[in-house]
Amino acid sequence: MQLRSMLAAGAALTVFASPALVTPVMAQDAGNVDDAVSEDDFIVVTGVARGQNRLESSISISSVDAEAIGDLNPRSSADLIRQIPGIRSEASGGEGNANIAVRGIPVSTGGARYIQLQEDGLPVLEFGDIVFGNADNFVRADRNVARVEAIRGGSASTFASNSPGGVINFISKTGEQEGGAIQGTIGVDFETYRLDFDYGSSLGDDTYFHVGGFYRTGEGVRDTGYNGNNGGQVKASLTKDFDNGFVRFHGKYLDDSTPTILPQPVAVTGTDGNPNYSAIPNFDPRTDSLYSRFINTALTLDGGNNPTTFDIHDGLSVLTKSFGVEAELEFAEGWTLNNKFRFADNSGSFVSPFPASAGDAQSIADGIGGAGSSIVFATGPNQGQTANPANIGGNGLLTNIVLFNVRLNSLDNIANDLRITKDFDFAGGTATFQSGFYFSRQEVDTDWLWTSFTQTVEGDGNSVLVDILDAGGNPVTQNGVVGFGASFFGNCCRRNYDVSYDTYAPFASLSLDLDRLTLDGSIRFDYGSADGTITGDGPVTDFDFDNDGNISPAEAQTSILPLGNPSPVNYNFDYFSFSLGANYLITDDLSVFARYSQGGRHTADRSLFSPAISTVDGGLPGGDSGVIAEVNQLEGGVKYQGSGVRFYATAFFAETSETNVEIAPLLLTDTDYEAFGIEVEGSYSVGPFSLSAGATWTDADITRSQNAANVGNTPRRQADFVYQASAQYDDDFFSAGLNAIGTTESFTQDSNQLVLPAYTQVNAFLAVRPLENLEVSLNANNLFDEFGYTEAEEGSIPANGIVRARSIAGRTISASVRVDF
Repeated sequence: MQLRSMLAAGAALTVFASPALVTPVMAQDAGNVDDAVSEDDFIVVTGVARGQNRLESSISISSVDAEAIGDLNPRSSADLIRQIPGIRSEASGGEGNANIAVRGIPVSTGGARYIQLQEDGLPVLEFGDIVFGNADNFVRADRNVARVEAIRGGSASTFASNSPGGVINFISKTGEQEGGAIQGTIGVDFETYRLDFDYGSSLGDDTYFHVGGFYRTGEGVRDTGYNGNNGGQVKASLTKDFDNGFVRFHGKYLDDSTPTILPQPVAVTGTDGNPNYSAIPNFDPRTDSLYSRFINTALTLDGGNNPTTFDIHDGLSVLTKSFGVEAELEFAEGWTLNNKFRFADNSGSFVSPFPASAGDAQSIADGIGGAGSSIVFATGPNQGQTANPANIGGNGLLTNIVLFNVRLNSLDNIANDLRITKDFDFAGGTATFQSGFYFSRQEVDTDWLWTSFTQTVEGDGNSVLVDILDAGGNPVTQNGVVGFGASFFGNCCRRNYDVSYDTYAPFASLSLDLDRLTLDGSIRFDYGSADGTITGDGPVTDFDFDNDGNISPAEAQTSILPLGNPSPVNYNFDYFSFSLGANYLITDDLSVFARYSQGGRHTADRSLFSPAISTVDGGLPGGDSGVIAEVNQLEGGVKYQGSGVRFYATAFFAETSETNVEIAPLLLTDTDYEAFGIEVEGSYSVGPFSLSAGATWTDADITRSQNAANVGNTPRRQADFVYQASAQYDDDFFSAGLNAIGTTESFTQDSNQLVLPAYTQVNAFLAVRPLENLEVSLNANNLFDEFGYTEAEEGSIPANGIVRARSIAGRTISASVRVDF
């Protein structure tokens, strides 16, 4: 079983979509961010101290503005991130739970291990790949967003902690530009009803505010048979400007529930090298899911070993209540102090069915109850009736499910970033020096309360649980439940995490502007501690859930937490990062640059329940190399912008060394990766027409592995090319555009046997403005209803031809009406 989501992105080649969609932006620092500025006036606030326009800087940064976000109407934050050159985002899981990678740096665990997701310059979560608590789960890109900036490689490792691969910063509107809008959206071919609003204005001299949010309800892009998408968000800020600075207060309330999709049964024929993926009869992985109107609740023991019933339909539920303050002050000539602070109370749940196996119904039944077993419907319209294995579910299949039921009790995060910047002149040029100190505390308090059951493989939200009876007619399951634990995973993974991670980081940078030559260097020293306990993988025992005085076979398979025997977590860690860059302006339109960076990443909760952490004293028996991943990067390129054309090409090389933990069976692995390639992005505009494109070419290899057979192979799910392209027409009356995102083929696993096919997803939009402040629009995602498989559990085609894979959602069309004011 592969309980990891690996995305090992290699290097890149990028030419990108319409300037209205993705914009290579200027690189400067500012406290206040205009809500709507022209492409040439962008002020970058991500991953830089102060500074230069892009031609004079030695970093790669791109931006997606609010207008482009509205045109694209991405179904999730991960869908939006896919538009950024050089970044590969697997957006097949729904609203969250995405795998995000950049420039040859692998994501062997799921989430965004080497990229930090930020809101307004502070991390959403300190670690982007907390198990079942990815950072993108807690981000919603609505009308509050002024733009999204992304820095790839470069100085990311020294301007933020745990981010050697890059930083993606969701920058909020401030209200400095007065105005707002209200927008209603409905699904044309799927069920969704959504209301968005935002408004910003002045409250008097030098004081302004912004407030916005959304509420959304409906079944969503997958047929679940129930109202799976339900919730919304409100964000607000209040800013006061002074002659020498500003202060801003901001808050966020997010309460949202959506289905989260894991790999699902798919039919695969042909050979590993030339496979043919297709939908199983009565189950389409683009539109269907293993959630169902007839599978509602899960009975299990909670984190205190008390019987509790949980709602499976909660899916991925997140609750965030955050408050923050940002202040900037020029306290002396040339000296500026900036401080950002935020506390976020984060909690929720991750509930999703994971197919441990799938196959013909009789084989699945016999595997549970022995030869000659029979099948009885446990839920649904035919409850209590005996099923015909040959045609059950319209395809004769069953799947053994481990329900990933994880309670996100607390993922609270507190962060503070203090920076002091000094600009000064010297003979021959100017300089900017910046130093600062960063602190964060990330709580990880979760309970893993998994159960196992067997269900049909049916679409349209019609899947049902089944009971298995042995050859003598005796039930071996209870209301569809095989065991009150992870029975199909050897009863592993009954766990509680309760650990606090403190991160401290002094940092400094110096940038020299010597006429046409710019030199910069930056350093950062991250250190901190982990303190708490972990409890888990306790014994299997009997528990009489139905209080009938008898222990059924399912009740005899009850996993409990050994609450009286927690293991300590108590260690310190540290790592050093630096970055050196140079940029030379050949002409006013053309420059070349180069940069070398070294960074790291604390693997945090991903290293728990492994030999890296002592079960006796919670220390690090092998030193902190077991909890620190290292990344070295070299990059160089050329930049051109002029006469409506922008073109940027970057060649790069990346080395990654990491320790990773497989969950079942428990295995600690040490792996090295190497990747090189080219990233190119560009755009061209003339009159109302614009065009941009991006492509990433990657050559990535596994250079060291405990499995010697994998050395020299390509990391799983790493394609040679990942690309984007957009074309747009925009005038006062209407806008229309096409956007394509695609990938060439890749391998499902490091063994490099089974191939994931290439695919291209095309999106389209049309907006008409019959009145000055009125816009009516249509938006189509995956216009041609393509299958797009982003991951698969199997390394080769099994004998029964059923692979567990995850596809992007099928075609969805939405219609919106927006009134601006």
